Amino acid sequence: MKNFLLGTVALIALGATVPALAADMAARPYTKAAPAAYAPIYNWTGYYIGGHVGGAFGGSDNILAPGFTGTSSNDGVFMGGVQVGYDHQFAPNWVLGLEANYSFLDTNSDPFVNRGLGSVTGRLGYTWGPALLYVKGGYAWADSRLTNGFGGGTFSSTGGGRDGYTVGGGLEYLFAQNWSGKVEYQYYDFGTQNALFTSGAGVVTAVGFRNDEHTVKAGINYRFNLGAPAAARY
Repeated sequence: MKNFLLGTVALIALGATVPALAADMAARPYTKAAPAAYAPIYNWTGYYIGGHVGGAFGGSDNILAPGFTGTSSNDGVFMGGVQVGYDHQFAPNWVLGLEANYSFLDTNSDPFVNRGLGSVTGRLGYTWGPALLYVKGGYAWADSRLTNGFGGGTFSSTGGGRDGYTVGGGLEYLFAQNWSGKVEYQYYDFGTQNALFTSGAGVVTAVGFRNDEHTVKAGINYRFNLGAPAAARY
């Protein structure tokens, strides 16, 4: 009977102690959920302005062809210039744009060639992340020497060879918030340049030659109205 009473007292004491211990225990700390991941969305919409450098190479049958001026058609000349344009991103990975550019050619030592190349082109590109792969095409214009002394005689243009078309393509990359760099190939075709060659003896000869250029250039653009890249939760 004594043991039964002692056991009953112990159970009563234990029942009174457990709630008190539970109340004294610290509450489980609250752990904030990890923030959702964000991925930048690169926006190509907006105006841009920039510059470029590269090289220009005459076609195989133009005025730089071997035997015509004594130079090789594979001889390139340095080029540098500027470009300005506008892009609009849609659908949502496609980019449609319009660009005007002008390139100066280092051709002071050549007798009768293009001193500059200009173009106004549309371009269509596909973008993923910060990269844009594009094609372009449109109107081209050549700043040609129309008259020049050569071989003791004089060339004078009789028309053609200034207006033409251009096609090309390239890869552009957004490497900073408002800056992008690009590499680009562009072909210019101005048709046939007609000219008269008057020798030192006064003999006049009609000549014609192809006026086209292959160009490879690297450029950099400052892009307006981009602001900070937007972010999308995933």
